[in-house]
Amino acid sequence: MIRHTVVFTLRHESDSSEEGAFLTEAKKLADIPGVEKFEQLRQVSPKNDFRFGFSMEFADQAAYSGYNDHPFHVAFVRDRWVPEVEKFLEIDYEPLG
Repeated sequence: MIRHTVVFTLRHESDSSEEGAFLTEAKKLADIPGVEKFEQLRQVSPKNDFRFGFSMEFADQAAYSGYNDHPFHVAFVRDRWVPEVEKFLEIDYEPLG
C-alpha cells in the first residue's frame, strides 16, 4: 500500500469562489482508477502555514503509477495545480514492516 499525501496553500483568497472551484474540481481525482480513501482536509495546526491537504491510498506501485499517468491527473496538475497552488509539500508513505 502507498499513501499519497500533499499539503498546500492556494493563491486564492480564503473562502473565495476560486478556492471552492479548485477544491470541487480536485474531488474528481477520486474517480481515477486505483485511488482509494481519497480525502480533502483542512490543515489546522499552528505549526505550519499550509491550508489544505489531500490524502489517498493505492494498493501498489502500479496503481500509483496509473494515477500519476492518468489523463485527468496530468491535466489537473497542468491546468489547475501549477497555476493555482502557491506552495506545497508532497509525502508518499509505505507501511513499515
